[in-house]
Amino acid sequence: MNKHDYGAAFRLALISLALCGLVFPWVVTAVGQIFLPYQSNGSIIKSHGRNVGSILIAQNFTSPMLFHSRNSTLSASGVDPDITLQDAYSQIARIHASTGIPTEVVKEIVDRNVERSLLIAGDPYVNVLRLNLILIQQYPSIYKSLS
Repeated sequence: MNKHDYGAAFRLALISLALCGLVFPWVVTAVGQIFLPYQSNGSIIKSHGRNVGSILIAQNFTSPMLFHSRNSTLSASGVDPDITLQDAYSQIARIHASTGIPTEVVKEIVDRNVERSLLIAGDPYVNVLRLNLILIQQYPSIYKSLS
């Protein structure tokens, strides 16, 4: 190889670095900010003007008064914000026991917030943060100790 070959390789490396390391990330960020600003900024949920979490990333709820996320060994990424409908139903008795909210009411909250992964055919699931915020908003006197 001669000097000319190294120069061409070096220029190609610099061009590739500029395109892949600077231009592409800037373009993707701009497109996300223009077309999906809520999602590209983390889908942050606010309550009473405070950021309380992301609808896309699981929070670690430990209070017996709240729904809990999946155990990280049951979630491939460990940050799954959703639980199965069956998992939500299994937590209703604990929430009732620690809050006194009737089980039928908690079940109705769960049922009103069921989502499916593939339009109609997917497995039903619920978002843990969304359920907990509904409980807190509907029963502020019960959940005042958590604020």
